[in-house]
Amino acid sequence: MFMKILEKIKQIIQENYKIFIACFVLFVLCTYQLPYYIESPGGTIDVSSRVEVQNGYHSTGSFHLAYVGEITATLPTFIIAKFRPDWNIVAKKNAIPENENEDDVYFRDHLLLEEANQNAIVVAFQKANKEIQYTKKQLYITYIDSLAETNLKIGDEVLQINGQNVFDSNEVSQILKTYAIGDTIPFTVIRNKKQINVQAKMMAYDETHKAVGIIVTQKNEIQTNPNITFHFKSSESGSSGGLMMTLAIYNQLIPTDITNGKKIVGTGTIDPYGNVGEIAGVQYKLKGAVKAKADLFFVPSGDNYEEAMQLKKEHNYQIEIIGVSTFDEALNYLNQTK
Repeated sequence: MFMKILEKIKQIIQENYKIFIACFVLFVLCTYQLPYYIESPGGTIDVSSRVEVQNGYHSTGSFHLAYVGEITATLPTFIIAKFRPDWNIVAKKNAIPENENEDDVYFRDHLLLEEANQNAIVVAFQKANKEIQYTKKQLYITYIDSLAETNLKIGDEVLQINGQNVFDSNEVSQILKTYAIGDTIPFTVIRNKKQINVQAKMMAYDETHKAVGIIVTQKNEIQTNPNITFHFKSSESGSSGGLMMTLAIYNQLIPTDITNGKKIVGTGTIDPYGNVGEIAGVQYKLKGAVKAKADLFFVPSGDNYEEAMQLKKEHNYQIEIIGVSTFDEALNYLNQTK
């Protein structure tokens, strides 16, 4: 009986092997990843699904993060992108600096998300007069300029500069300012769980600007009352949701509902002082907000706001766009439009 089944299978393969080969080739063509990314209009994420404040107040409306759709190109998606004006093809070699790899980008983007969440906590809790306490501070190298003369690496945890302990990114900046162009600066870092000594050279980037060509990002562990928990997916990263996270956390800390029943979408970074920073991909994020039928779109003031208003005019988008440069400006707008 078993031999008959094998013979039958063999016969089917012999009679249809061309079809099987064609299907296999088609599968490979459709799944093989090309050295390109495809950017497209994204969507929105309800912040309530990403942040949870213990015993927090509920709202009648909602806050949403706007994001850019991005996938690694395959042959079918690459072809589609050629005919879709709202899809953008980006070569990986242009998206990733020459002196970095995908692991470096992954590390930086996810650390920036952590930093944005921590900044959101600080700003929201301070504005709501709630208690926060720093329990740990760590400094990481998240960017190294291609011209930098250093053996630092992305992911290094910075412990000391020339024997001096450092715990704050502003402290790093102040220390580096004391060095002259051409000076070699010793760093002590943790790399691969080992403490090592490395160095960086102070360079002249132009007549008025000196730098070692690195960016140091601060990671904080914060104890709050009430407790707060984040639920971001591993595929989600970046700092552009900082403003909306801050608004959402603040709204759960106070009894007054600042959403006023509206669906509010927005984008923009946040720093520990409540300043809102510019972001990339405004055209994709605005289109995602319009598709989600948002009532209001917050965007950083300046070039981001100008671009958003131009797109609204060109496409006749029916959405209210508000440019803000600080958390307080966004909050004041919501409080004035009850």
